Amino acid sequence: MIQAAFWGALASISLFIGSIIGIFFPLPKIIIAYLMALGTGILIGASSFDLLIESVHVSGILQTAASFLGGSLLFTLIEIFLYKKGGTNRKRSNKKTVDHSGIAIYAGTLMDAIPESLIIGLSILTNNTVDVLFIIAIFISNFPESLSSTVGLKKGGYSNKKILFLWASVVIISSISSLSGFLFLENFSMEATANIEAFGAGGLMAMVCSTMLPEAFEKGGPAIGFITCLGLIISLALTFSG
Repeated sequence: MIQAAFWGALASISLFIGSIIGIFFPLPKIIIAYLMALGTGILIGASSFDLLIESVHVSGILQTAASFLGGSLLFTLIEIFLYKKGGTNRKRSNKKTVDHSGIAIYAGTLMDAIPESLIIGLSILTNNTVDVLFIIAIFISNFPESLSSTVGLKKGGYSNKKILFLWASVVIISSISSLSGFLFLENFSMEATANIEAFGAGGLMAMVCSTMLPEAFEKGGPAIGFITCLGLIISLALTFSG
């Protein structure tokens, strides 16, 4: 139980680290883009090699496909809502935010973080061990997200104290979400948990394709494709080495 809360917090602590660097030690945009692309590749690999393949083995291709597309559709619908409120800029540093979009950025980040953390807790429950690949993927992908968003929030007039508080609260909520995934899904069948993982994978895949990759390419150019593929191969290597 404590393990689930710990790993959920550890995977998301890079959000807080990224916010500190974004405030006090801003990195060049191209470095942020490369990190975002690397994290995207690893996250795609973790979703595919771990979550989807396991779900297919347990519940079959049809249920896995339905759950995966359901997660993707839900994320897309929420993303459309946030887009109208300004939350689509949560991973962007070059667009000035306004008061209402700052809250939408925060809500959008939680929308990304909560399902990721639930999957961490669920994976510990089902495998009796932490999924190191998934932790690495979330950690790396979170860092450039908060770094880029922090710069955007600063341009929107948010104080350093308020920005740090927002990211710290996301880390705490992520830890609680991971713990919740461990506690409340304990009595679910293997098939149900596999479908939940596929549902989460769909949301994650939609997220990286609609927010992270476009932002990375905008700032990093054609090299982003190769760096994303590098992250995917790293994910594959970690999967088979485990």
